[in-house]
Amino acid sequence: MAQTKKKRNSKHRGNAAGIVETRGRTGRPLNEREQKKNKAASASRGGSPRSASGRPMREPSWRSAATRSMVAVVIFVAVLTLLLKVPINSTLPVAALMLVFYIPLSYFTDRWLYRRRLAKDAAGGKGKR
Repeated sequence: MAQTKKKRNSKHRGNAAGIVETRGRTGRPLNEREQKKNKAASASRGGSPRSASGRPMREPSWRSAATRSMVAVVIFVAVLTLLLKVPINSTLPVAALMLVFYIPLSYFTDRWLYRRRLAKDAAGGKGKR
């Protein structure tokens, strides 16, 4: 009887974590012109600068600073009220004061770190990766 289902050409290379690992380029080697073309294409794809972890660096925003500050203040209030048994009506004014200081502090710290990473990458820090 004729086969109805086409057999696959190569083995599926899944691992125990469920990630399929693709084999590299298995065709003929690239000639010099094709290699130069690939290098030029990958260089123009640069996009945004990347951090040491490989993720693209995002420019700091007031929204991210406010979110981070809110999380810190909520944790602070929870620790004071639940663990130290401080009344909530005395922790809320302190929490509001913390927000007033934490949001700008967080934003300017992020901006300083972002600019430092940009300067480091511009000075030649990209070649080390």
